[in-house]
Amino acid sequence: MAVSATTRAPRPGEINGLHYHFISRETFERNIQHGDFLEWAEVHGNLYGTPRESVETLAAQGFVILLDIDVQGFRNVRKIRPSTPAIFIAPPDALSLEERLRKRGSEDPATLAKRLDGARAELAAMAEYDSVIVNDDLERAARELEHLLGV
Repeated sequence: MAVSATTRAPRPGEINGLHYHFISRETFERNIQHGDFLEWAEVHGNLYGTPRESVETLAAQGFVILLDIDVQGFRNVRKIRPSTPAIFIAPPDALSLEERLRKRGSEDPATLAKRLDGARAELAAMAEYDSVIVNDDLERAARELEHLLGV
């Protein structure tokens, strides 16, 4: 799994370099200018991106690389690597997604509303993907993902 970089603050329990590379906006923007990202996007006021070097290093070692990216990132990857397979992980429904986000408790009401609006737009993009996995049962969804990845 490629570790993305982000300008957002870590949530409780997140570890720099394991969950994300947490960097400043200034550093992120400098990395954009140097072409250091395979893809990047601004989401909910924060920047997220996949470091190009880590993906290329893993690919050179023969690994299948899994990117955990949003629709903007997917579209950017598809522009430069059109044959990249894409799997959309979907919530069972909008209500379930809202409940998951509320239980997380990491966003204020305004940020939560922005995330839910963004999620609706992303759900509308499912048809652009090669496969869709509905995450209504974590174990089944994981097995389905493993099957699609051939592992």
